[in-house]
Amino acid sequence: MGRALAMAASLLEIWVAKHRNSYPPIVINITDGEATDSGPVPQATALTDLGTEDGKVLLFNCHISSQLTAPIVFPENDASLPDEFSRVLYSVSSLLPTSLRELARSENFTLGPTSRGFAFNADLVELIRFLDIGTRASNLR
Repeated sequence: MGRALAMAASLLEIWVAKHRNSYPPIVINITDGEATDSGPVPQATALTDLGTEDGKVLLFNCHISSQLTAPIVFPENDASLPDEFSRVLYSVSSLLPTSLRELARSENFTLGPTSRGFAFNADLVELIRFLDIGTRASNLR
């Protein structure tokens, strides 16, 4: 996972330099949560330190686990997350900007001011809704 996030940062470093006036990129990482190489904290930090004039790169993480738990989508804290893997991914996930929080609320998600772009054990429907919030073109600005 560390290598994948480092590669994304490498690609986006070039992109943000060429597109300074653009909405910041959103990176969506879908994973089982267990980094088999290194990271993901330093690589995720390097990624989210990049930005445009409109803000920092946003990192959304979707942790798919074999644990039999209800989906947790856009949480405000890590209190309900069941393991260290999910808490680490939550910690490196971006806070939702106001425009995305409003969009998610319009889709009946319950959010607070510190909700992050994170999902744990999202089923197919929740995964699609999560991806939609992060990729819908109408949510820009």
